[in-house]
Amino acid sequence: MSVWFEGSNQIDCTIDSVKHEVENLGEHYAGVISLMPGLASVELVQQGDDSLTIRTNEGLMTRSGVSKVVDVNRVVVEFDEEYQAGSRITTRGHFVDEFTATDVGVTHHLVISDLTASGVLGFFYRNFGKSRIGRALLTAHKAYLEAEAEG
Repeated sequence: MSVWFEGSNQIDCTIDSVKHEVENLGEHYAGVISLMPGLASVELVQQGDDSLTIRTNEGLMTRSGVSKVVDVNRVVVEFDEEYQAGSRITTRGHFVDEFTATDVGVTHHLVISDLTASGVLGFFYRNFGKSRIGRALLTAHKAYLEAEAEG
């Protein structure tokens, strides 16, 4: 496993609110992805027991092999993703979102590994996009979960 991005942030919510939000992973991830920079439209188009597909204005995001582990103080969601942004670039990677209860909220730890991206744009994405993409995902999760916790 080759780690492409790894980072964490603190979210002002409870682990119970995270558990509630990940009951419907399709809705959760469509909501998170809708907060990513540059995405004007996000729609959940398919959701199965261990897969989901989200269409954005950039292309089609397919998440497969989705697994979820919910413990008393921790939630872990893991999946493989293929994101085809038009004909320009296709990325593939493995994602792990781990949420752990703390005294002041929840720590979200994100690991993106085994990332591949095709073509010249893929080269730039792989080599220069990891911090921007990883941080944007952490920020989007934080904003989504905090807004949902407020009700």
